[in-house]
Parts: sequence; structure tokens; C-alpha cells
Amino acid sequence: MIESVLSSLAHFVIVVIESTGSVGVFLLMALESANIPIPSEVIMPFSGFLAAGGTFSFWGIVLVGALGNLAGSLVSYALAGWIVKNRHRFFIHLLISDSFLETSQKWFSKYGSASAFFSRLLPVVRTFISLPAGLGKMNVFKFSFYTFAGSFLWSAFLAYIGWFLGENWELAGPYFHKFSYGIAGLLFVGAVWWGWRHFGSRRAQ
Repeated sequence: MIESVLSSLAHFVIVVIESTGSVGVFLLMALESANIPIPSEVIMPFSGFLAAGGTFSFWGIVLVGALGNLAGSLVSYALAGWIVKNRHRFFIHLLISDSFLETSQKWFSKYGSASAFFSRLLPVVRTFISLPAGLGKMNVFKFSFYTFAGSFLWSAFLAYIGWFLGENWELAGPYFHKFSYGIAGLLFVGAVWWGWRHFGSRRAQ
């Protein structure tokens, strides 16, 4: 089931890039950073393969990928701001409490730069990190700088894999998928633990 979905996503990514070129790379990378799990592990290696064949400039397409990530991240960051502003109107405050927001703000005030940068190098996490950064009201200029820096490194790394492997660029996919499953599993455990503490303490009160 999961492999079938991943295969369909990979096919979709390839068709979009072949049809629209660098514009498609930008849009796909933007969607990935706007909480839509389109795998950059397919977007950038395939783009690197095309760069090796002369379709793209290597560093040009790396820059496009990083800028796409930044654009999508800013959309997600703005969405988080809207959620905070309107959370009492749509009962979102039942999930996002004042204490949670205060903790998030303290965290991103202290560790925001490192979180924004290193999260861009981790599958799954990179897709959703902008929401907690927005909820934590991280300085938007710092957020943008470290998001772009981390995204540039990640895009360069993936594009180089595609450049190096050439027509065999898809061979790297299974390794990324296994790593992604591990990260997703840790996030799931963390979400269950947070839900137990959050709702358990409310029932106790």
C-alpha cells in the first residue's frame, strides 16, 4: 500500500518536472515545505540526473529547490500565525493550549535557529517544522535565513546523488524511504506521548 503510494508520487513528480522544468521543481519543493508530503528525495535526485544531462544547471536547480522550500515554509509559517490568532474561534485551543504556546515560544526563542536549520536535513520533519516555528513565533528573518541555508544543503546533497548515479538515480530511493519510516515512527511515538500528557492532565484537572 505505502509502496504503491510512493510509486505514484514518484511518477507524478517526474511527469511534472518533465512537463514544466525548473518551475515544476520550485512548485513541488514549495508544496513539500507547505505540509504536503511530496518527497524531495525524488524531486532533487531526478533534477540532478537531468542536470548531468545538460537539461538544468546543477547549482541553478539547487538554488531553485532551496527557494521553493523557503516559499512553502513561509506559507506554512503564516498558516501557524493564523491558527494562533483564530484558535478560539474554531475550538483549536482545545488542542493548542496557552501553556503549549508559551513552551513553544520559549523553545524557538532559545533553539529556533538550530531547529530551523537541522530539521531541513531530516526527512518527514522538514515537511512540517514550519508550523511549530510559526506557533512558537520564531523571528521570521532568522527563520527564513536558516530555512534557506538548510534547504540549500539538502537540495545540493540530493541533486548530487542524482548527478552521480545518473540513470540509476532511483536506486537511492529505498534507503531514504527506510530512514523516513524510522523518523515517522519516532514522531508518532512523540505525538502519542504529547497527547497523553496534554489530555491526561486536562482530565485530571
